[in-house]
Amino acid sequence: MKLLGVKATGFKNCCDGFCMDFIAKSKKTSEDKEYELLEIDEGLYAYGTVGIVGKNASGKTSALELLDWCYDILSTFRLSGKKSDYHGIHLEVLFYEEGFIYKYVTQLDNSDTLEDRAVFLEQKLFRKKYYKTKLKQIMEEEWLEKCHIDGEVPEDFSIVFFVLKKSRIGELFYDLTADGAEGYPATFKFMKLGDISPNILTDILKIFDENVTGLKQVDDKNYILTYQGVEKSFSNSELFNFLSSGTTKGILLYIAAAFSLKAGFDLIVDEIENHFHKTLVENLILLYKDKEVNRHNATLYFSTHYCELLDLFNRSDNIWVTHSNGKVEISNMYEKYGIRTELLKSKKFYQNAFDTAVNYEALMELKKELMQ
Repeated sequence: MKLLGVKATGFKNCCDGFCMDFIAKSKKTSEDKEYELLEIDEGLYAYGTVGIVGKNASGKTSALELLDWCYDILSTFRLSGKKSDYHGIHLEVLFYEEGFIYKYVTQLDNSDTLEDRAVFLEQKLFRKKYYKTKLKQIMEEEWLEKCHIDGEVPEDFSIVFFVLKKSRIGELFYDLTADGAEGYPATFKFMKLGDISPNILTDILKIFDENVTGLKQVDDKNYILTYQGVEKSFSNSELFNFLSSGTTKGILLYIAAAFSLKAGFDLIVDEIENHFHKTLVENLILLYKDKEVNRHNATLYFSTHYCELLDLFNRSDNIWVTHSNGKVEISNMYEKYGIRTELLKSKKFYQNAFDTAVNYEALMELKKELMQ
């Protein structure tokens, strides 16, 4: 299963018809096919990396949260625990599964009996066999045929179940602002689920702190850390206080990425540069662009304030720009701005080509006030 796009109305603070799609739009060079693109089916290309950029409070997190909702519907067939009002939200989700393109449409509402869980109303499912010759018609609704659903599901359950059959891990949403101490149990949980070698953990530890050469879990609350060649016992909270915040968050992020790359599901990271040196972030992005590492078509979705990271992208159709003027809007860099691929995208950012520059007038006003 691969998410190809989403269109939402009534979602949080986003504008009506808020839409993102992840099917390659611009010319596909041989280099792109080798390095930047994932071939889902013959001639059908998605992206190994998708970047979302914009000012502070421009809606980058909202865009990623919408993707997280889509993956929950496609992975567990439910929406719960989102701390959000579901009433009046309309979703259209486009995805690929085993040779077919599907479009799932639903209206959401709050449940009267099931706490913090969405109810799915007016559900519809359309599909069409994918053919390379029909690639340009994928986004056209007339091309799709309505599926006959033979069965019923509870009101809090999506009819996507009848296509995908069983729950799966579709993505991980990693919030780098979350409590770092929770990262250690999650790290070893991901290692167990993904059958990730302890050697990978050792390599990751060395990346973030050369003094650390080993970490073992005794139980959910206790660990043994090898620091400068000496083993020391720590509780969960003690370990969090002993290691730097960046090391703690980096271990979980890189293990989550290793799990994602090995299993072929997608990883969503909000503010990917949070706590990390830019080189570490660049290396993580490059892992998803390397076909020898990313062998199972995993995608890394991330938001960032480091516009220099976008210079790692050979393309511009896998970059989205958010703006907020009361409502969050999002636009595709290739479709709206027409940036030539040979130009440094960071340079265009500093020239404010995308209207994403810091409000310097406000900064100067603040400076004047502080000088008085």
